[in-house]
Amino acid sequence: MTINSKSTKAEILAAYKALEKDNKVFESEAKRAKTTQQNRTSSPNNTSNNIKSDQVLGMIQQQIEQRNISKTIKILEQLQVGFGGAVGSLSEQLIAEATTLEEIRELITEEQQQLVELHDLETIKDDTIDDLIEQYQTNHKEFSEEFTIESENKRQEIAELIKTWNKEQETHKRDIQSRNEERKKTKQRDTEEYQYNVDLDRDLDEEEYEQEKQERYKLLDTTRQELEEQWQTKEKAIADQEKEYREAKEQVTEFEEKLRKKVKQGEEEGKGIGNYQAKVKQDLRKKEIEGENQNYQLRIQSLEQTINSQEARIAKLTQQLDAAQIQVQDLAVKAIEGTANRKSYEAMKEIAMEQAKTQQKGK
Repeated sequence: MTINSKSTKAEILAAYKALEKDNKVFESEAKRAKTTQQNRTSSPNNTSNNIKSDQVLGMIQQQIEQRNISKTIKILEQLQVGFGGAVGSLSEQLIAEATTLEEIRELITEEQQQLVELHDLETIKDDTIDDLIEQYQTNHKEFSEEFTIESENKRQEIAELIKTWNKEQETHKRDIQSRNEERKKTKQRDTEEYQYNVDLDRDLDEEEYEQEKQERYKLLDTTRQELEEQWQTKEKAIADQEKEYREAKEQVTEFEEKLRKKVKQGEEEGKGIGNYQAKVKQDLRKKEIEGENQNYQLRIQSLEQTINSQEARIAKLTQQLDAAQIQVQDLAVKAIEGTANRKSYEAMKEIAMEQAKTQQKGK
């Protein structure tokens, strides 16, 4: 195994053990050779052979010693180089460990300073951490007990609140049930009272009912006739106004034609006569014609306004007539079905009278 500066401590130890093993082998071979030489020197018959053997063994031993010495020197040189590298590596490791140790000391100092600031410690002793841990455990135990007591109090308070809320819910439920029952009874009582009134109204005397029905029909017929007469009167008035409008329009047309002819005639006469008197008469005639024309135009505008007003009144009367007919039909249906009472009769009568008053105001 070759030892260099990059060899590790384990490799150096392995090389050392290998060298030690080779040394032991060398010592055992030397002992065995020495024992063999002693055995050979003890025999007198083999003196010459022993001499030769000793020479051979001496040479072998010398070669072995030289070879082992060279190998040992080489291994020692390698060990020297390896130890130098190992010492350098160990120095670097020691420097790195010293740097790390210094950083750890700085961290410990910072932690101690934080402990001093956090726990208001004046000095930090060996048992400071133990005291802090014991204090933390004591505080934790006290806080746990306090939290347990507070939790139990809150739990009991919540239980009381839930119990109170349940009682309020039950009371509210009973109140709602009582209110619903009272409302149901009131509704049933009102229904029975209403049904009683309906039955009472239906049990009216037949003769009175027939008399009221005949009076209603008579009132309906009278109202219908009055409305129809009013409608015919309005239609006749509108027809007369339209006739008057047409006649006025025809008169205006005839007047314009006469005016045109008179103007033309006047112009011709003025040109033929050529005197001042004729011109004055012509101017006076023109003014008279213009005045008559304006008069006719005003009459036409007045008639148009009257027609428009009458048309608006006719439309309003038509709506009132339709509404009255609908009301009359509704009242007639109620009268036929027998579901109306005296109040409906009075209402119908008031509606008919109101319609009659409205028609009279319209006239």
